[in-house]
Amino acid sequence: MDGGDRLTLGHRWSHTLDKKGIMKKLFVFDLDGTLAPSKSALGSEIAGLLHDLLGVMKVAVISGGDWSQFQKQLLANLPEDERLKDLYLLPTCGTQFYDYDGHWSKVYSEDLTDQERSKIKDSLQMALDESGIKVDKIWGEAIEDRGSQITLSVLGQEAPLSAKESWDPDFKKRTAIKAILQPMIPEFAINMGGTTSIDVTKPGIDKAYGIAKLRDQLQIPISAMLFAGDAIFPGGNDYPAQTAGVDSILVRDPLETARVIQTVLACLGDGATQITSPGKEV
Repeated sequence: MDGGDRLTLGHRWSHTLDKKGIMKKLFVFDLDGTLAPSKSALGSEIAGLLHDLLGVMKVAVISGGDWSQFQKQLLANLPEDERLKDLYLLPTCGTQFYDYDGHWSKVYSEDLTDQERSKIKDSLQMALDESGIKVDKIWGEAIEDRGSQITLSVLGQEAPLSAKESWDPDFKKRTAIKAILQPMIPEFAINMGGTTSIDVTKPGIDKAYGIAKLRDQLQIPISAMLFAGDAIFPGGNDYPAQTAGVDSILVRDPLETARVIQTVLACLGDGATQITSPGKEV
């Protein structure tokens, strides 16, 4: 989406404020590229703004990353206080769900079987080998078992952001790997995530699935949610959230996400004005 197509928050919400509609109760965020750079810690400004946001509405974070990644990137940089009870975390696109009641608890985890995980890992390695795509260096583990998801990070899980951002910006390398992989494991879903990753899950597991899980777990209609992500375009791993019917905001990076949160806080902070979405409840 270019600048001509992008609607600013102020312009967009000027058409929904003060109209009869559904009050927004939950703001859902992607993690990598939206709240924080890929596999990097949450910045202090975003951390403070998220804490403020939790004072006025519920917040959820959904990502293909596993629980340990959420702990390192997100939770390690958020104040640990009573506001966390309104924060909900969905690793591996919602196949895991965590909430907070004095401590973090796993509500559910929909794991792959041992046989399924073994087949996926073998197939990922074969597809990578057959693609002929070579890399000069791998930082850490390349194929990671996340229980409910197997992820190939071609440069490794610990690759520096500078290397990852320049490796496959147009998705062509991963598209080639995916084309080889798909016939090997047609019974699974294959999606490109982050900057160098390919995620394999059971069919139908994407951010639309996670949105549905939030709706069911929290009893909040989709029409009462907002979503922000950096890949809300066809083929992007945030696009399914929009197709699920959530009012979605495309952001370029965490800096723009910070501006989005500031706008929401300006609207909701005094309790007098509510962000609404005209239309029927989902």
